[in-house]
Amino acid sequence: MSKTARRLEGEVDQAYAIQVAAGTKAAAGYGAFGLGAVTLAHHTWPFFRHQTLPFKAFLVSVSAIFGLVIGADDALAYHEAERRRSENAIRRQAGLELSRRGMIPTETAIAKWRAERMQQGAEGGSSQT
Repeated sequence: MSKTARRLEGEVDQAYAIQVAAGTKAAAGYGAFGLGAVTLAHHTWPFFRHQTLPFKAFLVSVSAIFGLVIGADDALAYHEAERRRSENAIRRQAGLELSRRGMIPTETAIAKWRAERMQQGAEGGSSQT
């Protein structure tokens, strides 16, 4: 497997972990809100008190599922925006450095520049230990 494929696989795993954590947290919060709303409606509204338990459970589960979807989606959108910002900053820096060297910052040149930087970082990190 190439370095790029491994890097992308790691990014996908990281995004999945972010979604799971945010979705679980939001599902718990929205589920608790739904349970509270159903409990409040049960004790204050006589019409709602006569509804079946499966219907009330359906309302609670719908609120939890809504929270799961919205929380995971928001977290992924935020993560993607952060990745895009950092990627654009790297590409901007690569473009400037390549232009200073007199090279045209093509995709291939940027990929080579990135590989050089990663190699320099690895060499610098291993010499410090």
